[in-house]
Amino acid sequence: MVRLGFIIGFIALIGVLLSGLAAYRVHDQELTVDGIALARAIDVHASLVQDRLTERELLARVASGLFHTPSVIKANMLQPLRASIYAFKTDFVVASWIARIKPSELDAARAELARAGFPNPTIRSFDDHPLDTKSLDKPVDVLMDVEPRNPETMAFAGRSLDQQPILGAMLDHAMAEGKPVASDPVPLLSPDGPIGLVLAAPVQPEGDTTPAGFVTFSYDLASLMLTNDDLSLFAVVLKDPRNPNDELIANHRGVVTLRSASPEGPPPSMTRTVTFGDRDWSLVYYAKTNAAKRAEQTAAVVAAIGLALTGIVCGLFGYVAYNNLRLSREIQVRIGFERRLTAVIDELNHRVKNILAVIQSIVTRTLRHGSDIDVARELLIGRIHAMSNVVSLLSESQWQGVKLKGLFEARAIPHAERIAVSGPDIAVSARAAQSLSLLFFELASHSDEGLSLVGKHPHIVAHWEVNGEDNDTTFHFRWEEFNTSAATRREDSDFGVILLDRVAPEALGGVSKRYFTDVSYVYELTAPMETVIDMSERDRTEQFSAPLKPAR
Repeated sequence: MVRLGFIIGFIALIGVLLSGLAAYRVHDQELTVDGIALARAIDVHASLVQDRLTERELLARVASGLFHTPSVIKANMLQPLRASIYAFKTDFVVASWIARIKPSELDAARAELARAGFPNPTIRSFDDHPLDTKSLDKPVDVLMDVEPRNPETMAFAGRSLDQQPILGAMLDHAMAEGKPVASDPVPLLSPDGPIGLVLAAPVQPEGDTTPAGFVTFSYDLASLMLTNDDLSLFAVVLKDPRNPNDELIANHRGVVTLRSASPEGPPPSMTRTVTFGDRDWSLVYYAKTNAAKRAEQTAAVVAAIGLALTGIVCGLFGYVAYNNLRLSREIQVRIGFERRLTAVIDELNHRVKNILAVIQSIVTRTLRHGSDIDVARELLIGRIHAMSNVVSLLSESQWQGVKLKGLFEARAIPHAERIAVSGPDIAVSARAAQSLSLLFFELASHSDEGLSLVGKHPHIVAHWEVNGEDNDTTFHFRWEEFNTSAATRREDSDFGVILLDRVAPEALGGVSKRYFTDVSYVYELTAPMETVIDMSERDRTEQFSAPLKPAR
């Protein structure tokens, strides 16, 4: 059983180690796969954003190149471009023509805006206040045309954008560089409008290095960042170029808001840089799922499955092994039982033969020729009854021997009530019990039946004692019948004489004597104690009767 427990424990340990190793490998692979998938998705997204920005910048370059000899004070400069720009890309919010107008041309520009149908042709500042044209000493950048034209966009025509903090700086930069330039993030259409970028492309007349104006395109920032994919593995934000601690992020509706980067928040997964409008923009990517936590959960599931399988395997192995062990024990017990049963049967046959031999001798000696049939019948029945009684006692003790006092029971010995028994309570062997049982019967059956008790003293005294130590221990038995004499006591039968003088002493390996005193009849038997208890016979009988111990 201990070996089986050790084997099951070893299997369980191997299962736990394999489950832990599998969980570790799964955890490592999940992190690696998630990292590769996220990096690949981010690279693809950044590439798509860069392509999108490059196309928008190309649109601005193409649009500015279509102006060869522009008239800066025309209010329909975008008319030739309308079909072209819509055919090229249509996701801009507003396209506009911003002309650099000299102070002397402001009145003509106002008249041109009025003829074009704009609601407020007055030349005014970016915040819609009238512009003091008399104080101007240099050209101003005035919005002269817009696309699409609607009540909201047409209200912007006539505004000067030189002093606008974001757009003015963009126009100055574009004029200095001579190529398309992007603005900082700015609300479009209104102060609370969507946040976007404005791309300004300078328009230079032939043979002149000074721009005559600018073609601008404004884009919603959310569309440029491609942030409206709910199934993406990440969320993308744009670092605010004015403050590196601020981030522009779009929600699921495409509304872009400004937030501060929290140092306690999750760190960004990756950062990619894209170029647009002669500027570098940093796109920061945050994974939508915690790859480490997901890997831990997956590893935990794998470990749980591995432990469950280990438990099932250990349980099945233990069940099968236990059943096999139990079956093996049952087979061993059955074999041992059959062996023991065979030995018991052999022993029983031996004992039955001995008993039958004893009974045969009893019958032969009792029913000898010339004996009184009535007396012989009484003695025969008594002797067989005594043998039956001792066999019953031996059967109750599984032939381990019987207590010596038990041989004086009334059912086996005549006049047992008149016998005073004393002596140590020793257990005698089966062989000794048979001889002593017949001996006690013969002594009791020949005691004087006619004499009555004298006072309260017992008529018969049976006493035994054990003397000596170790191997020299002897058993001494004394039977004394008081108030009897050779004249009054019934003479012993031939079988009784043989039993008293020869059979019983020889069976116990001792000697006996019988004699009369002045007041009693005495029988004494002395034998070695080892033959009385016969430990070899008892050990052999105990082996037959003891239950078989299963092999370990």
